[in-house]
Amino acid sequence: MEHVVPRRSPAPPLKLLQVLEPSGGGSGRHFLDLCRGMHKRGHHVEAVYSPVRAEEGFVRELKAIGLPAVHAVNMKRAPGPSDFGRFLELRRIMRASSFDIIHGHSSKAGALTRLRLPGSHVPRIYTPHAFRTLDPTLGRGGRLIYGTIEWALARFFTDHLICVSDDEFHHALSLHMPEKRMSVIVNGVAPPSCEMAQTLRASFGIAPDAFVFGFVGRLSAQKAPERLIAAFKSVAASVRNSHLVMVGSGELEGDLRKAIAASGLQNRMHLTSAFTGPQAVPAFDLLVMPSRYEAMSYVMLEGAAAGKAIIATDIGGARTVIEDDRNGYILPNSDDTSALTKTMIQAAEPETFKALSASAENLKDRFTLAVMLDRTEALYQKAASKRQTVDLLQSTR
Repeated sequence: MEHVVPRRSPAPPLKLLQVLEPSGGGSGRHFLDLCRGMHKRGHHVEAVYSPVRAEEGFVRELKAIGLPAVHAVNMKRAPGPSDFGRFLELRRIMRASSFDIIHGHSSKAGALTRLRLPGSHVPRIYTPHAFRTLDPTLGRGGRLIYGTIEWALARFFTDHLICVSDDEFHHALSLHMPEKRMSVIVNGVAPPSCEMAQTLRASFGIAPDAFVFGFVGRLSAQKAPERLIAAFKSVAASVRNSHLVMVGSGELEGDLRKAIAASGLQNRMHLTSAFTGPQAVPAFDLLVMPSRYEAMSYVMLEGAAAGKAIIATDIGGARTVIEDDRNGYILPNSDDTSALTKTMIQAAEPETFKALSASAENLKDRFTLAVMLDRTEALYQKAASKRQTVDLLQSTR
């Protein structure tokens, strides 16, 4: 008689609390993907966001998921006296339901959700989405202060820390965070749709055969968009049928518009916030990321998923996504834009671009949303199971 191995029962649904302070950029995108994905998989998911810096589209999308509860807590980015009140609000939310996992995203929500008294507790998971100490412009004193805070929270208050790239993981190790309680789970994306590509080009009068260098990101010092404008001034003379499209908004927008106007290339440099990253990336021939620091950029993953060649500075995640001189180029992280200019010109040469694009197309299916959700769900289940075991042992003593 054939021996039949019984099928394992699926793990029971979990009660998850997801908490985030900023709503824009990669952390907001990751938060929405995680809430939606875990909700669709049958878990009870409640979300906490801060209205202080919340983007209207983020709030609308979060509420449209259909979660059992969405809580607004007025967390501010900078540390201050109001943090104590916000901590009490979060504690009330955490105590109102018997959550299995509490997952804090980015530094403020990560700190407020992890602080607690010693003893039995709901497992705390933390995803930094780029440690503050990754910022190369942060002085020695700032790195010491922020690094010490992150180390203490990781060492004494965190059950598990999720890094979104190998670079971020190694940075965490350099801050002496406990390796046994850390994992790397790369963000995942769905392939961008091409339906808006023609619309974006047409909106700026860009011909179908023009070569488009593209940028997507917050217009901030971190993303260094001014480097790209400086480089394109020289690129435009060498790659004659070329345009630069920059998609984003932020505190540097006014300065960037002035720089574009002063360049005399207003008909070839275009700055807009009317499109999202997934809408814009398919319209590009080549994605350029001149950032000063990243953990793992969603824009980079969207470019890879769209089969686009990528030029990036040596930032977090670049070596995970880009195989240098195969599907793109990795450059020194410098305000000297000569290397960036030279590489953009080189990449646009017909034979070089053809080879880069072929490789990018072959490598485009490596980072899917389903893989990210699978790995995160498995981590949740393991942390919850470990807690249940501990509680059982304590109850039998």
